[in-house]
Amino acid sequence: MDVEAVKRSPSQEKYGRVQSAIRLLVLVVFLGWIFVWIVTPTNTYQQKWQPRLQAKTNSIFGAQGAMLLVYTFPILFIAVLGCVYVHIAKKGNGFGKESSYGKKREVSIWKRLVLVRGPLGIVSGTEMVFLLMFIVLLVWSFSIYLHNGFAKITHKSAAEHGLKVWEKKLDIASVRLALVGNICLAFLFFPVARGSSVLPLLGLTPESCIKYHIWLGNVAMTLFTAHGICFIIYWTVTDKLSKMLEWKKTGISNVAGEVALLAGLCMWIATIPRNRRKVFELFFYTHYLYTLFIVFFIFHVGIFYACTILPGFYLFLVDRYLRFLQSRRRVRLVSARVLPCETVELNFSKSHDLTYNPTSIMFINVPSISKLQWHPFTITSNSNLEPKMMSIVIKGEGTWSQKLYQMLSTPSAIDHLNVSVEGPYGPASTNYLRYDTIVMVSGGSGITPFISIIRELLYLNTTFRYRTPKVILICAFKNSYYLSMLDLILPNSGTPYDMSNMQLQIKAYITRKEEHRLENQIHLQQIWFKPKATDAPISAILGPNNWLWLCAIISSSFIIFLILIGIITRFIIFPIDHNSNKIFSQPLRSFLNIFAICVSISMAASAAVLWNKKYNDREAKQIQNLEGSSSAESPKLNTDEGDKELESLPQQSLVQATKVHYGARPDLRRLLLELEGSRVGVFVSGPKKMRQEVAAICSSDLGENLHFESFSFNW
Repeated sequence: MDVEAVKRSPSQEKYGRVQSAIRLLVLVVFLGWIFVWIVTPTNTYQQKWQPRLQAKTNSIFGAQGAMLLVYTFPILFIAVLGCVYVHIAKKGNGFGKESSYGKKREVSIWKRLVLVRGPLGIVSGTEMVFLLMFIVLLVWSFSIYLHNGFAKITHKSAAEHGLKVWEKKLDIASVRLALVGNICLAFLFFPVARGSSVLPLLGLTPESCIKYHIWLGNVAMTLFTAHGICFIIYWTVTDKLSKMLEWKKTGISNVAGEVALLAGLCMWIATIPRNRRKVFELFFYTHYLYTLFIVFFIFHVGIFYACTILPGFYLFLVDRYLRFLQSRRRVRLVSARVLPCETVELNFSKSHDLTYNPTSIMFINVPSISKLQWHPFTITSNSNLEPKMMSIVIKGEGTWSQKLYQMLSTPSAIDHLNVSVEGPYGPASTNYLRYDTIVMVSGGSGITPFISIIRELLYLNTTFRYRTPKVILICAFKNSYYLSMLDLILPNSGTPYDMSNMQLQIKAYITRKEEHRLENQIHLQQIWFKPKATDAPISAILGPNNWLWLCAIISSSFIIFLILIGIITRFIIFPIDHNSNKIFSQPLRSFLNIFAICVSISMAASAAVLWNKKYNDREAKQIQNLEGSSSAESPKLNTDEGDKELESLPQQSLVQATKVHYGARPDLRRLLLELEGSRVGVFVSGPKKMRQEVAAICSSDLGENLHFESFSFNW
């Protein structure tokens, strides 16, 4: 079947119109939210608009009522719309939409690369535009804050406080640095909410957004560090160092700010690339200090100003609590395949209703190795082609993965392995059929995301008889033993599939010169695990309609939070502030708000999970043990004068040839630039230098037909 001949059904047209309407509404709300950030530093907002809003909400929700309305509600509303958007996209995910080449090509223009090397990494034109706009927002806010603050300073006003003009300006500039830092903090948590409904609206995935989190974190910590240093200088020159020990009942609590800054500095130092690579455990455990940072940040500034950064953190808390609930369950690990190249494939049982797209990732935890460490791995299986099985591949490179490999390479000592998972997380949709040719460039274990893509194309080819793009896999390995990873390309579940119409070429490069070559079949060691009654198949924590449930959790938890805050404000805080000579403690007010947020999220999320747990448990009982997996043979791998044939399973009728080059590295420039066609997708996954080299080729004048996409998992 030709892709161009595929037509959109009426239901898909209806879904498309609804999605367009949602995107338009989201755009309007988001622009309004950004407008608020633009006018926040101005006197018009500070002296006119904000006091009016506070006057209308003060008696019900307290001082933070206006901030919740202006800063928090719009983003939570966008998140709710995002849930509906992704649910519709999931329901109307027909492949006919893949034929809309024109629209896809317009999008690809915005993805053209403008930076390949440098501290920012590989940056597209769209990313650069938004980065510059964000920098302009920071500069605008800081300049307006300083202009309005300095305009009120005179020699007389400074002398009234016993200060010189420059000392007063330093005081004001220090505060303004923190206010600008709050803008970075407002965006900081969006990229790390793995199950976010906001990111799919922008076509983003959690792993692709990590670099945004890094950018925001670096800028935020630079501003907050400068804020702290300036205040220390100010207190020193004005003989007010004792203020460092102040924790006021109202106003700014300096001790809380110092604790938050120290926690942030510890995280910041641990994220230095060299530290993260050499001492990953230090980086991993230090990052848990984010809870200390946020809590004491709220104590430092009070809940009124903390509401400006609340929406991103609120959505992160929802996601984090759902991940916590999912991680409490032990999942059923069915089998494992141990490869000679210190790599293992783990095969889990999964529910039929759990679906995910290619290149999705899953976090796993093995308590026998570490009870706290969670590591992300690409899912290599296909949820359509392998409805009962979910597989991940783990290369024994770090300390944690080496321990896992050693544990599984001696199977006589283990017949069961406790494993917990979080996820899967991945793109909301895929559009591989828009390309004429797909080139996948990988180095070492970077081949894993491409396994899932090939299986997706295999599914489309087998089930729908689509004309799938020509696929060229260029993979570089250190030695011949790594060729065994090619055995993982074909499914191991015994599911029937047809590769007769797939145009698949594999060009493998062994970079080290070897006197001997791999002969005959590379035998993979298969391990079968005994199930426990407490083990359950991997399933969506919120069931098949998980996005609608997430929509309900976000909206209902925020309503519960508003009710709790309304009760606390009206019957506890308001009487003390207005009917007595006392003033309600700001730290206590902040604590009550934090407590209300946690209670509302836990109530709504727990109720949703318990409701869906009945469905998941009932489905788990109906899932039968996988049959025939133990007898399924892995594909054979042979080499003959540099040529290797990847023989098919019994269900296959066509043998795909693979060419192996020994003692050589791929000439990527030649291989990519000689490709013909206007729609060539170039995917790369591997070392940083490889990604940069491919990006440089695709961004050159000769690579106008090459559409670049990188998969990087440097968490």
